[in-house]
Amino acid sequence: MLNLKNPQLYNNRELSWLQFNTRVLKQAQDESLPLLERLKFLAIYGTNLDEFYMIRVAGLKKLFQAGIIVSGADRLTPLEQLREIRKYLHQEQQVIEHCLNNILKDLEAEGVFVKSYSDMNNTQKNKLDKFFYEEIYPVIIPIAVDSTHPFPHLNNLSFGIIVKLNDKEDESIERYGIVRVPRVLDRFIELDSGLFIPIESVVAQHIEDLFPGYTLDKYAAFRVTRNADIEIEEEEADDFMEILEEGLKLRRKGAMVRLEVGARADKEIIDFFNRHTNVYKDDIYRFHTFLNLSSLWQIVESKDFAHLLAPSFKPKMLPPFQNGENIFSVLEKQDVLMYHPYASFEPVIKLIQDASKDKDVVSIKMTLYRSGQNSPIVKALMEASESGKQVTVMVELKARFDEENNLIWARALETAGAHVIYGIKGFKVHAKAALVTRRKDGKLKQYAHVGTGNYNPSTAKIYTDMSYMTSNVDVTNDLTKFFHFLTGFSKKGKLDELYMSPAQIKPKILSLIQNEARKGKDGQIIAKVNSLVDDDVIRALYKASQAGVKIDLIVRGICCLKPGIEGVSENIRVISILGKYLEHPRVFYFKNDQTKIYISSADWMPRNLMRRIELLTAIKDEDSKTKILQILKLQIADNTLAHELQSDGSYKKVKCAEGDKIINNHKMLEEHVSKVMKALQKESVSSAEQLANRLFLES
Repeated sequence: MLNLKNPQLYNNRELSWLQFNTRVLKQAQDESLPLLERLKFLAIYGTNLDEFYMIRVAGLKKLFQAGIIVSGADRLTPLEQLREIRKYLHQEQQVIEHCLNNILKDLEAEGVFVKSYSDMNNTQKNKLDKFFYEEIYPVIIPIAVDSTHPFPHLNNLSFGIIVKLNDKEDESIERYGIVRVPRVLDRFIELDSGLFIPIESVVAQHIEDLFPGYTLDKYAAFRVTRNADIEIEEEEADDFMEILEEGLKLRRKGAMVRLEVGARADKEIIDFFNRHTNVYKDDIYRFHTFLNLSSLWQIVESKDFAHLLAPSFKPKMLPPFQNGENIFSVLEKQDVLMYHPYASFEPVIKLIQDASKDKDVVSIKMTLYRSGQNSPIVKALMEASESGKQVTVMVELKARFDEENNLIWARALETAGAHVIYGIKGFKVHAKAALVTRRKDGKLKQYAHVGTGNYNPSTAKIYTDMSYMTSNVDVTNDLTKFFHFLTGFSKKGKLDELYMSPAQIKPKILSLIQNEARKGKDGQIIAKVNSLVDDDVIRALYKASQAGVKIDLIVRGICCLKPGIEGVSENIRVISILGKYLEHPRVFYFKNDQTKIYISSADWMPRNLMRRIELLTAIKDEDSKTKILQILKLQIADNTLAHELQSDGSYKKVKCAEGDKIINNHKMLEEHVSKVMKALQKESVSSAEQLANRLFLES
């Protein structure tokens, strides 16, 4: 019998993530995409990599320094992983630079230029000089470094330039300094429409104004990355907020884990900088382009060149919500499944906004993980509370990199009179659920929303996610229990119709996989997740494959499972879809299960299944099940945006065979809902919903 715990059967989590970010980079290399769309993917790549170093690499370094040998199913040690990560990223750096240079060269033909101060004519230099004295000089921070001036603390993601100076009166006297460029200043100075100047080239030109009496010998741009993983010990709610605030301050001061320097950085400058920061040599990356790829968003979002982006798509208000009917009346008649961003997120917002104004609504309960800034949902919750309704909100303060925003919302909600819960000790609450209780005909009636994504209207336009809205009493009763669990004490933590982690979701998933395995070649599984890491789930899938079950996995990011291994996983196919929208739903189909279709907030990772509060929802409405299965089948057939995972851990772009229909699921779904909207204009209102469903099911 094959040993399914053999390390050779598993991809390393971190290296699999690097493969995902490489797929993002390949989008930037795709010459069929508009130029600013390609630049956008480079910005996403850079943002992703920043977080990877801040959290994952920093974590591996801490494990190594503590002498702890902790490894996943692949059995790589922390040191082995760090070596592989550094090797991979140093090799990929050349690809990044080549890609960026090609895009910038092509952008020049479209009137978009990124140039240095030295490339400007005298008139342009004069404008830049004026800008420097009026906008930069008052806020920039020149720092001398010598025996009387200690090396400054540089916050996480600090950016600036390192300078070597000569004394004007005695050139034998050398000095070093740092010029920090505060984040309040844009990365690029847009001198004219389409002309962007990296700020460091302007600052370097005026070093003698910042250090009077000295001349500039050499300089180099730098950027630092620190450990940004907050470690806190959870206490009571008020204390927890204070501890979290302190943790946010400490995030800026974590151990330095990466140094990026510009092409001008020679050994002398790097040695000076590293004498004070002590960054490991292989964590120093020298770029021959400008630093901070995430700053490319500034160019991408330039209003004058929107035509160089992919055509925008406005989410549609689809049936049964297109006529503005009372949302509670709609949900009393039927369940509704929405696939964002093709279907607008507005009905979810409207559910909370209408509930806040409806005199018959007595309570609103919600979870908030990442709600975004200027959230209309949070504002509606505050209005509801101020009008006397009972409002209970679970605000997850430990949502990484959204902690500060969530602290602000939590305080505002409390001030408005809402009952705010800050989390469950030892767990993150990652479930996405809302429950409205309303009095109708003298009785209480409840309306629910459960979803795969956050209550964030902004990301709902660029992330694909699923929303399920219902007044089904089995769901609403379970959500009542769920919120009671969050607000009170419960040793059971189990629901009847829904499934909640850490106690229920993993056993349910394993049971569903095992049930398909018992059906052998008649078994079928389609699962869509962001990441697949959990060893037990992977082994269950291997066993199902060995039994003959046909398994299609749509895994956007990390996948530790290896498909296509003879005798183990030859019946498993894994694809990753990257395109216009970020694939975010967690959706599962099990052919021989009575319910067949489930949606969830949980990925198949140990943290989601064992260390978070998540929800798994069985979809029982037949129309909704059919829609979801068609979406899954469409994505499996995608031959434009899909990359297929190979047994060696690499990915190959799925290519459309000659004569086959081109299938780009993002484009096809956009076209589908646009056709629905056009057809609705010609049909009677009474037949609108039936028409939309029919078009959808036949598409």
